[in-house]
Amino acid sequence: MWRFSEVRRFKPAILLTAAFMCGAMLPVTGAQADLQSDIQNQVQQFFDVGRTSVPRADCGPDSLPETGMQGDVPADDRNSGRSTLGYRCNMSLVGGYVGRGAGITSATYDHCSYTGSMFPGNILGPAQGVQVLDVSDPANPVLTGNLTEPAMLAGTWESLKVNPVRKLLVGTGVPVGEGAGYLSVYDISDCAHPRLLNAGAGTNLLMPLPITTHEGGFSPDGNTYWASGIAPGFVSAVDLTDAANPHVIWQGLTGIEAHGFGISPDGNRMYLSALGGFTTLDISAVQRRDPNPQVNHIGRVFWTDGIATQHSIPVTYDGKPFLFTVDEAGAGGVKLIDISDDTNPKVVSKIKLQIELQENLDSGMASSMGGSVFSYDAHYCAADRPDNPTALACGWEESGIRVFDVRDPFHAKEIAYYNPPARKGRNLELWNSPHALASIIGVPLLQFPAAARAILEGKFDPTQALSSRTGEIAFGDLSTDWCFAPPEWHGSQLWTSCNDNGFMVLQLGNDVYTPPDDQHSVVGS
Repeated sequence: MWRFSEVRRFKPAILLTAAFMCGAMLPVTGAQADLQSDIQNQVQQFFDVGRTSVPRADCGPDSLPETGMQGDVPADDRNSGRSTLGYRCNMSLVGGYVGRGAGITSATYDHCSYTGSMFPGNILGPAQGVQVLDVSDPANPVLTGNLTEPAMLAGTWESLKVNPVRKLLVGTGVPVGEGAGYLSVYDISDCAHPRLLNAGAGTNLLMPLPITTHEGGFSPDGNTYWASGIAPGFVSAVDLTDAANPHVIWQGLTGIEAHGFGISPDGNRMYLSALGGFTTLDISAVQRRDPNPQVNHIGRVFWTDGIATQHSIPVTYDGKPFLFTVDEAGAGGVKLIDISDDTNPKVVSKIKLQIELQENLDSGMASSMGGSVFSYDAHYCAADRPDNPTALACGWEESGIRVFDVRDPFHAKEIAYYNPPARKGRNLELWNSPHALASIIGVPLLQFPAAARAILEGKFDPTQALSSRTGEIAFGDLSTDWCFAPPEWHGSQLWTSCNDNGFMVLQLGNDVYTPPDDQHSVVGS
């Protein structure tokens, strides 16, 4: 097992330097790995590729279904303007708030939603920072305020999260990919009017916290907020027991990269995403508030079927623990992981769309040119309850919002989707949209690793990768949207945001989904 030393106190004058240098100098002790066991049990998982897609949804009469293969937005639809109508199947738009677009993630609580910010675009217009929306009338969400503390203006990236137990909203400042120092904590008891709690450390420009950040999330009890600062794999535990006084109680290096995560219901395990896969960390000492907490690696699983693993959602089926784990690039889809043995997680099933299969990656390359670096991958998902979930909803980047029946998680099937209307050519209006900001690049760069594998397997036809959009290597036209945020469950509605369309309330058809009595939207952190 690997052991990390804690780093407990930093002097404000050297905060940022210390956050990196002390983490880099943490003493690491090692234990011998069982190499033979690793070869037998993990190599197959490492190289395995999902070869099948889930069954397509059977669309009802009020649908406007996809015209190509499952998940695709064909080049012809993008060029002709057909994609500006969007695609829908058993799901419809109730209402929304576009504003100047939405950041990477949004969060919801009670009858409110909080739209993430993206630096520097969000500071250019009148609606700066994080947008607070009152969704009491889902058909007519109303802007009730903007959160403009330093972290909110700096861009919240994937850090904007809600803890319903403590009624807290937290976000960190991430200007471009990685941030440091700034974190804001809000009381959302009156959800339409968040009240800042930490008017000192983390919000005062002269009092940054010793953290790096890209992603963040809560332990289930809401007493700890974890900030992960992507590269190097630096993770910080911020104590929110006294929410007005957030302070770091543990931090350390966890590897070469630390992305999103999921945390077990008891707060004792973190499933920390890596480049492709995750590491299981024993964080029980932090959860207990031991005076000198130690955090240990206790298990890991890595794969090449997908990269940039985003987050994990702990769930159970008949009392047995699993994770739904999402890859944000590389055509990895969503994986179901058996975590009943902490030391040996196992991939037991996969959810993929047709456009993600090896033999279709050439067609996906042809259609997604001009759409910028992301294309047809999942990003954030939400289960409709932690125990025996019945449905999983995912933001699937250029494929829109996808909903799956997961009552039998080994045979998931798609039941609905909503790919919002493309806001083609409106780049300059969407100051807060990461998609609009990134559209200066037209090439779907994050599909190249999966395409390379398909080439090696002889399943990538270069002629099929060519289309009328092949030359669009810069200044993308927003011929689709990017849907990154988790679609959160509110009865038979999903509340979410996509970059160009902003906040949306989506209604699932009663014939495809019935909310369970104990519905409780679960994102994982």
